[in-house]
Amino acid sequence: MPADSGRGDGLRLALTTLTTVPVRAGRIDRATAGTAMTLAPLVGLLLGAVLAAVLLGLAALAPPLVAAGVTVAAATLLTRGLHLDGLADTVDALGSYRRGTAALEIMKKPDVGPFGVVALVVVLLLQTATLAELAGRSWPAVLAAVLAGTAAGRLGVTLACRRGVPAARPDGLGALVAGTVGPVAPVVGTVAVALVAVPAVPGRPWQGPLAVLAALAVATCLLRHLVRRFGGITGDVLGAVVEVVTTLVYLGLVLSA
Repeated sequence: MPADSGRGDGLRLALTTLTTVPVRAGRIDRATAGTAMTLAPLVGLLLGAVLAAVLLGLAALAPPLVAAGVTVAAATLLTRGLHLDGLADTVDALGSYRRGTAALEIMKKPDVGPFGVVALVVVLLLQTATLAELAGRSWPAVLAAVLAGTAAGRLGVTLACRRGVPAARPDGLGALVAGTVGPVAPVVGTVAVALVAVPAVPGRPWQGPLAVLAALAVATCLLRHLVRRFGGITGDVLGAVVEVVTTLVYLGLVLSA
């Protein structure tokens, strides 16, 4: 198969996995999955551009908190809420103090437990509050901040799918994508997203890249813990990583010394 076709299939898989963009799925196998997970930060940039436009447009017409709330709602709609669902299921499993198969069974349940509810409330509140704060900045700073946050969240998926990280189950999304990303893609992605974040904090060009690096460092530690608890990654784990990293980047961008 030509390389261009493989990249096209990978991009389509990344779009259908990470967004609601209505594109026709191409070939789906582990090679395509590796390309898709490598391109995940690019999908984050595309999504971030849409969300930044929503935030900037509404901030000119409505109070910042309203604009931020609608932007968070738009992010949920454009991703089918799958990442938030993954966050809730992952936190419920962690809160059960069970390991391995027992924890995975809790993650598969359709209902959301108290730990998951609290995690959703905290993450949604933090994202709304931080975006409201960011909305008051210049449009280049807002654009850079939202691009960096959404791209970093998807870069967390790239990190989670790197070689050496196993799948927790023999089937499902985790089994398809686990261990499919080589060592170069996470490094290149980290540098690229850090550079995107440079204009996010006017007058402090170092703060954006630092926020990205700190969030990814936390994600790396979290992934190690989740792999120990569950035996590997699942689709829910990937969703949780997206939301945690995105939230942490936004937090890092609004903190002041």
